[in-house]
Order: sequence, then C-alpha cells, then structure tokens
Amino acid sequence: MKEKPKEQKQPDAKKDEMEKLHQLIDELQKEKDEIFGKLQRVGADYANYQKRTARQIAETIAYEKEQIVKTLLPVLDNFEHTLANAPSAENVDSLIKGVKITYDQMLATLKAHGIEQIEALNERFDPALHQAIIQRYEEDKEEGIVLEEFQKGYKLNGRVVRPSRVIVNKPPAEQQAAGQKPEEEDDLQKQTSEDEQSPSGE
Repeated sequence: MKEKPKEQKQPDAKKDEMEKLHQLIDELQKEKDEIFGKLQRVGADYANYQKRTARQIAETIAYEKEQIVKTLLPVLDNFEHTLANAPSAENVDSLIKGVKITYDQMLATLKAHGIEQIEALNERFDPALHQAIIQRYEEDKEEGIVLEEFQKGYKLNGRVVRPSRVIVNKPPAEQQAAGQKPEEEDDLQKQTSEDEQSPSGE
C-alpha cells in the first residue's frame, strides 16, 4: 500500500516534461515566425532599394546627358550662324576665322567635361597614347619622335578614349626589321589618307 504514491509520481513527472517540451516548441515556433517575418521585410526593403537605386542611376544618367547636350547646343548654334553667313563672307579668311572660333569653343566645352586632346606632334612616341600608322626617317629629327599626326587622340579624365594616329621617326634599318620597307611608305600614306576620307573610316 505504501508503493502506490510512487507509481503516481512517475506519470506526473512525464506530464510536466511533455508540457515543458510543448512550451519550448511553441516558443521556438514563435521565434522562427518572427525571424521569418523579419527576413521577409528585409527582402522586400532590399528589392525596393534595388528598384530605387536603378531609377536614381537612370535619372542621373539622363540628367548628365541633358547637361552635356545643353553645353553643346551653343557650339551647334555658332556652326549654323557661320554656315548661314558663309555666302556673304567678305573673304575666305573671315570664314576660316568664324570656323576657328567655333572650333575653339568646342574644345573648351569638351574640356569642361574632362575631355582633352593628346599631345602628339614633335612628342616622343608613346604606345599608351599614340598609334603608329607609318614609320618614316628624317635625319634632323630625333629617333622615336612623332613627325606627323593623322588623327588627334583624346583623353577623358586622364583615360585614353582614342589614341592619336601618327607617323613616327625611325631609321630605315629599323623599319626593315619591323617588316616595313622604306619604299612602301608612300603607298601606306596614300592608303591611310583614303581611309580617313572614307565614310566607314574612323
């Protein structure tokens, strides 16, 4: 008769343990739901951030394009005025002067946007800035010096966007070693000039 209370205590202990486990499961489930909800909110915020950033970038690019166009329009206006006044120009010099003024204005506008011409003529050949089209030799000039410039090169904020196309001073022996014969120079120069005049050329 004295052992019966002990038998009753065992089911009560198991019941308490199960209740604790259920309580722990409920707490973990609630914590999981809260974390999942936070993750959903973070995901939604990040998606909105991506959309907002893409929109801001597009708007910034559109604004910058608009500003560039606005700075170029006065140059275009001057070209139109020069062309309109060309028939009544007193002489060729006055027409050239008008074109030169417009050209200088264009360079100033480009410089305001970080675009500058690359110095080439009479400079030492630099493969990072210049593209050698032809090699020619002039005794009175230093070897490796740029003799002529076919096409001007430009840099944007210090970065080359187009190298200068040039003729470089090279002795005949070095030209032959490089695979170019001296007598081929005239043909190459003629071909390059034709490429410059061709609509498909650079």
